[in-house]
Amino acid sequence: MKKLSTIVYTEEGKPTGEIDLNPAVFGVAVKPQVLQQAIIAQRANARRSVAHTKTRGEVRGGGRKPWRQKGTGRARHGSTRSPIWVGGGVTFGPRSERNFEVKLNRKTRVAAIRMALTEKVADGKLIVLESLAFPEYKTKRMAGIMGKLPTVGRKTLLVLPVSDGKVSKSAANIPAVTTRNAGNLNVIDLVNNSALLTTREGVKRIEGIYGPKK
Repeated sequence: MKKLSTIVYTEEGKPTGEIDLNPAVFGVAVKPQVLQQAIIAQRANARRSVAHTKTRGEVRGGGRKPWRQKGTGRARHGSTRSPIWVGGGVTFGPRSERNFEVKLNRKTRVAAIRMALTEKVADGKLIVLESLAFPEYKTKRMAGIMGKLPTVGRKTLLVLPVSDGKVSKSAANIPAVTTRNAGNLNVIDLVNNSALLTTREGVKRIEGIYGPKK
């Protein structure tokens, strides 16, 4: 496979070297149909059915016959819960039990993530920092770092090697920045954000999780 690398920046936005990228993760063949399949599955699995109507068996009341069968001049009815009555049950209405789940096997999901990562590298939108650690919550410092990197003005996905509350909360109030851990990457976040920002350790973590298993 062709050797891949990208520039590594300091927090001041100055290039400090390069990092080699695993072509099996950041340099795969991109198949739009696989990306589309993964996006459809993720959106479907996040969908929740809220609308719910009651059938005639669930509507309250209607235990007695509204009027006698014959002699009134009116049509015969057995219950006010009938779907043809106002306030009665609903026939074929939406039910909250509806399942929108779309199954996607792990190999396809991982392949789609690799393709999305590959597109970021090919477009020059993978930005790597030497490191990123905060001793305290500091949105101003995070905004300053972001302002010195090539991610300025772009929707950015910040990928941390492991969960870091101080870094995550420091980035939480910055517009157009989404934070994820390397183990929680998904195709929609990768596709919807223009830039991918991580660290040297983050790159190694991504390669360890989404790279081929020996």
